[in-house]
Amino acid sequence: MKSLWISVFLASSAAAQEIPRLPSLREQAEIRQGWLAERLETVLPRLLRENHVDMWIVQMSEYSEDPVFRALTSPTRFAARRRSIFVFFDRGPEKGVERLALGGGDQGGLYQTVRDPEDPSRELYLDVQWRLLRQIVEERKPETIAIDVSRTHAFSDGLASGERELLETALGPKWTARFVPAELLPLYYLAIRTPSMLPHYRMMMQVVHGLIATAFSSEVITPGVTTTTDVVWWLRQQVHDRAMDSWFQPSVEVQRKGKELEGEVVIERGDVLHTDFGIFAMGLATDTQHMGYVLREGETQVPDGLKKALSNANRLQDIVMGQMRPGISGNNVLAESLAQMHREGIEGRIYNHPIGDHGHGAGPLIGLWDRQEGVPGRGDVRLIPSMWHSIELYAETPVPEWDGQKVRIALEEDAAMTADGRMEWILSRQERFHLVR
Repeated sequence: MKSLWISVFLASSAAAQEIPRLPSLREQAEIRQGWLAERLETVLPRLLRENHVDMWIVQMSEYSEDPVFRALTSPTRFAARRRSIFVFFDRGPEKGVERLALGGGDQGGLYQTVRDPEDPSRELYLDVQWRLLRQIVEERKPETIAIDVSRTHAFSDGLASGERELLETALGPKWTARFVPAELLPLYYLAIRTPSMLPHYRMMMQVVHGLIATAFSSEVITPGVTTTTDVVWWLRQQVHDRAMDSWFQPSVEVQRKGKELEGEVVIERGDVLHTDFGIFAMGLATDTQHMGYVLREGETQVPDGLKKALSNANRLQDIVMGQMRPGISGNNVLAESLAQMHREGIEGRIYNHPIGDHGHGAGPLIGLWDRQEGVPGRGDVRLIPSMWHSIELYAETPVPEWDGQKVRIALEEDAAMTADGRMEWILSRQERFHLVR
């Protein structure tokens, strides 16, 4: 097996050179700092007003960070550092949103730090933080104060129970009576993508597509020798070597004529391959599923029945994308898409999710693989422009060349809802099998 890995590495090195490299970590930090400024200055004010919120308090202690923490802080800030309290106060369209930091730093000059008036040089400790926070609230007199509490959305439920008790004690009943669980504020703040993110995300998708194309080729797979686990770890190693992360363990699965296969499998000629593969880089996650085929001896192309199976899955992608419009809930998109799928005689399932700062991102779910009747709460959220979605689904089709055996084509591709509400692929979708010759 050692000699196999050496040969795989040497064979794949030429192809790997064609896959783009992301900017250096220092350059990435500069780019992401720009994204942070853009979100705070353009996205946040609009969401505060749309949700009728005067003040938003986001507080957390070290290693118990709010899910929205990384979207509010610089890329060089890795933790809340004892305790961070961020206060956002809307002073109106002319004066804009005031951004205050009680602990945690000014995030590259994007926040006004609040200091201890008795000793401005020292860190803010618990008693001082709460005293200054109450003073800030009393001076600004907000009618509504949003806190991150939700029974439905994890992204909106970042205020730990102990932190909430401390906050309520510090502010007292007058101000806690003005607390509102504005669930859609943190949810959509995380969900909305800024235009400057797209070119870099597209480059990440080029990396993903390139790695899958190499993984599902004779440069990595030797039929009768290479296992599905070998390919999984080849992908993991490539991600590591490129200074990126995996946000889940990749999977590689095999469908074979006349057999049910599970677990680690030696890849043979005539196999249909599937991978689920996602990377995390530049504070962004991708999620992609593609299909491959291992040519039999003498074959030069994929059998027509498998081509039809892939075409059916592509058609299901078209159906879902066609139903995704601003203002429509995820559950409505699911219901209308499934109805159209059945009318066209396609057998399949739909389970889309938002993507961006997180792999399974903030925003409306469009089904789950085991919840095709809709997802209460999380599926009731409405689609809005400037969001990214993973179009995830499968279609099963009887294949004549496999004696009518059904072949599952599971596809996943990241797409964007543009600012004007159109759905577009971030890069492209798979319309042909990757081939192992």
